[in-house]
Amino acid sequence: MIKAAALFFFFGFFLSANAQLKSPDEFLGYKLGSHFTPHWKVANYFQHVAANVPTMVKLQQYGVTNEGRPLLVAFISSAENISDLENIRKNNLRLANLAADKMAATETTPVIVWLSYNVHGNEASSTEAAMQTLFALVDPSNSKTKQWLKNTVVVIDPCLNPDGRDRYVNWFNSVAGREPNPQIDAREHNEPWPGGRTNHYNFDLNRDWVWQTQLESRQRLQLYNQWLPQIHVDYHEQGINNPYYFAPAAQPYHEVITPWQRDFQVTIGRNHAKYFDEQGWLYFTKEEFDLYYPSYGDTYPLYNGAIGMTYEQAGHGMGGLAVINQEGDTLRLLDRLTHHFTTSLSTIEVVSKNASKLVKEFRKYFLDAVTKGEGDFKSYVIKNSENNTEKLSNLLQLLDKNKISYASAKPGAASGYNYLNKKDEAFTINAGDIVISSLQPKSALVKVLFEPNSKLVDSVTYDITAWSLPYVYGLNAYACRQVIATTGTVQPKTQVINPSSNYGFAMRWTGMQAARCVAELLKKGIRLRFSYEPFEMNGKEFDRGTILILKNGNNAVSWDTIKQVAAENNIELFSLSTGFVDRGFDFGSTKVHLMKAPKVALLTGEGVSSNAAGEVWYYFDNELNYPVTLINQKDLFDADFSKFDVLIMPNGNYSFLNDKNNAEQLRSWVQKGGRLIAMENAVAQLSKSDWTVKMKKGDEEKDSGYAYLKKFENRDRDFIANVTAGSIYKVELDNTHPLAFGYSSYYFTLKQDDNIYEFMKDGWNVGVIKKDEPVAGFVGYRLKPKLKDGLLFGVQNMGSGTITYFADDVLFRDFWENGKMLFANAVFMVGQ
Repeated sequence: MIKAAALFFFFGFFLSANAQLKSPDEFLGYKLGSHFTPHWKVANYFQHVAANVPTMVKLQQYGVTNEGRPLLVAFISSAENISDLENIRKNNLRLANLAADKMAATETTPVIVWLSYNVHGNEASSTEAAMQTLFALVDPSNSKTKQWLKNTVVVIDPCLNPDGRDRYVNWFNSVAGREPNPQIDAREHNEPWPGGRTNHYNFDLNRDWVWQTQLESRQRLQLYNQWLPQIHVDYHEQGINNPYYFAPAAQPYHEVITPWQRDFQVTIGRNHAKYFDEQGWLYFTKEEFDLYYPSYGDTYPLYNGAIGMTYEQAGHGMGGLAVINQEGDTLRLLDRLTHHFTTSLSTIEVVSKNASKLVKEFRKYFLDAVTKGEGDFKSYVIKNSENNTEKLSNLLQLLDKNKISYASAKPGAASGYNYLNKKDEAFTINAGDIVISSLQPKSALVKVLFEPNSKLVDSVTYDITAWSLPYVYGLNAYACRQVIATTGTVQPKTQVINPSSNYGFAMRWTGMQAARCVAELLKKGIRLRFSYEPFEMNGKEFDRGTILILKNGNNAVSWDTIKQVAAENNIELFSLSTGFVDRGFDFGSTKVHLMKAPKVALLTGEGVSSNAAGEVWYYFDNELNYPVTLINQKDLFDADFSKFDVLIMPNGNYSFLNDKNNAEQLRSWVQKGGRLIAMENAVAQLSKSDWTVKMKKGDEEKDSGYAYLKKFENRDRDFIANVTAGSIYKVELDNTHPLAFGYSSYYFTLKQDDNIYEFMKDGWNVGVIKKDEPVAGFVGYRLKPKLKDGLLFGVQNMGSGTITYFADDVLFRDFWENGKMLFANAVFMVGQ
C-alpha cells in the first residue's frame, strides 16, 4: 500500500512537472520569429526546460564570455541515457583511445550529436531554432523524437557567441518599429560598426577552433574534447539572396577526411533534401563551403573523428525580421529559423537511424590512428634551444589544448624534411628536442597542423591555405618518415630564481614574456634601457634588444618589485655589478637607448576592419596588458595628438587620407616625433601619398589580346590566378634594426594579398622577399612571379618621428605567434 502510494505520488509529481513545461512561444510571451530573443531569455528558457524535464535534460554551464554572459550546453536524451551520462562520456573517450582509465570500450552505446548554434552573433536565427529544437526533443506529444533519443545523446549549444548576438539583437530591437520594414535600405538592415558577427574583441570564433585564442573557444573546446561527438553541426547564415546550404561540402576536402566521413555527409544531405523538397524550399550542396582550413566548426570536428558539417541559411545581419530579396520575395525570421529547425531534427533522425554504424566507424577511425597513423611522416621533431624556449612552450600549450600528445626525444641521429630549407637531410637529435608522433588518437589533426605543405586538390578555397605550426611559431623542425624514439614526458621548466644586485639587471629580449614584463615595468614607472648592439659580460652573451634595468634613474624603486614582475612573467634576470662590459658598448654609450613608456592610440570605427582592429585591441589587453586608447577614425582630428606617442592604423579604408589637410596634419604629427604603425591596406593607402613608401609595380603582361578570351564558367578560377589564399613566404630580416630585435635573419609571413613595396632609399628595409616561391600554400600563377624583390616590413624616419610599415598581418587571428615580437618592437623600440 505504501509502495503504491509512493508510486502514485511520484507519477503525479511527474505529470505535474511536465504540465508546467512550456513551449518557447508560451515561455517568451511571443511567437518565435516575431522578435529576436536576448540571450538572457534564451538562457532562462533552457533553464526552464531543464528544471521541468530533469530526467531528459541536463544543463551545464561551461564558461562565461568576456562580458559575463553564461555559455551553456544542454544534454538531451532518454531518461536511461541521462542517468548514465557520465559513463557514456567516458566510454566515448575509450572508443577514441583517449580515456585516462584505459578500460575496454563498448560499441553498444548511444551516438552523440552536437549542435552548435549562432557562432556569428548577427546570424541570429539559429539560436531561435535551438529553442524550438530543444522543445521538440522533450515535447511529451512528439513520439518520433522520443524514439530517436533511445540511442542518441543530443548536445545543444544555443549560442556560441552571446556577446556578439546581444550586440546585434540589442541594436536591432532599438531601431526597429512596431512592424518590420522589409525594404533593404531601411536602417534595420544596416548594422553600425563593428556589427554583431564577432565576439567582444571582434574575433571570428568560427576561425578559432584549433587555435583557441579566445575565451569562448578555450572553454568550449575543453568541454568538446571531453566528449568528442560522432556528429557536429555548425549553424550559420549567408547573404539574403542565397538558398539554404547543407552537406555534402565543396572541394577541396583535406586528404585526411575519410571515405566514411565523405559518404555520410551525402547520407545526411539526402535526408535534408527530402524534407526541403516536400516544402518546395530551395537549397544547394557541394558549392562554396570547403573542408580544408582546420579551425572551422566543421573541419575541426572532422579532424577529430566526427562528421563535421556547416549549415547556411539566408539572412545574416541584413535579414532583420523581414527583408525583400532580389527576387522580390520576403524572407522572414520565421522562415529562417524553420529551415534551421528542420535540418536540426533531420540530422538527429538520420543519426539515430545510423547510430550503430556511426559508433563502429568512430571506433575504427581511432584504432587506425594509433596503429597506422595518418600520412607519410611518422614523427615531427621540434628543435629546442636557449632562444626558442618560450616559443616551444607556447606550441606545447596549443598541443595540450587540443589533446595532442608529445614527448621528449631520445638523443641520436635521424633524417627528415627541414622546414627551413625545404630539403631532406640528416640531423642530430639533442636532449630537450620534442617529438610529436603521428601514431596517436589525434593523428589526423597532427598531420593537418604539422605537414609542411598540405595537398590542395582545388585552389578555390574559403580561407587561408597554409598554417604549418613550425612556421607559425618560428621554430626549427623536421618531418620524419621514421618513428623517432622518445624518453618520456616533457618536464616543465623549473621556476626562475632571480639574483640580487646593487647595480642593475639585464633581461634578454626573446619573446612575449619579456614584452609583458617590459609593459608591466613601464606601467609601474620603472626606467628601462635597451641595447642597440650585442654585448658580453662575465662570459654571458646578450643580443640586441637586451633590456637593462639600472639603479640609475630607479633609486626610489625596490628591486623586489622588479624581481616580482620578472618572476610573474617567468623571466630570468641577470645580475649586473658594473656598467663596464667585457665586449661591446658600455651602458652609458649612445648605443644604449632609454625606453620611454609609449602612449598608444588605435584607430577603430567605420572603414576600419573590425577583425584587424580587434587583433590589436586583444594584443594590448591580453598579450601585453598595456593601455591603449581606441579612437574612431572620424574623431581622430578632434583628438589631441600631443597625448599620444604611437598611433596604430590597422587594416582598413581611411577616408581622411583623401583630405590633404588631414593627411598633412598626420604627417606633421609624425615629423614632430609621432610614431605611426601602418598595417596591410593602411600601408597601401599611405603609399599613394608623396611622403611614404611606394607600391611595387609588377611587369605588365604583353599579349596579343587572346588573354581576354575567357570562358564564363571559369571566372572563379581565372580570378584566383592573380591572388594568394593565405600562403607562407620566407622573409629576410635585418635583425640589426630595432624592428627585428629578438629575431634571427629570417621570418615566415602569411601573405594574403598581392601588396609588395619598393625598397626605400631613405628608410630601413627590415623585411624583404627576395625569391618568388612560397614556402607553403597556394599562390596564383600570375601573382607568383610578382611576389619577389620587394619590401614587406620597414621603418621610415621622418623628422623626429617614424612610420613603421607592416604590409602583412603580423598578429593574424592572434595565432600567428612568431609575429607578436615584431609588433612589440614597433611599439616599444622603434623610434626610441
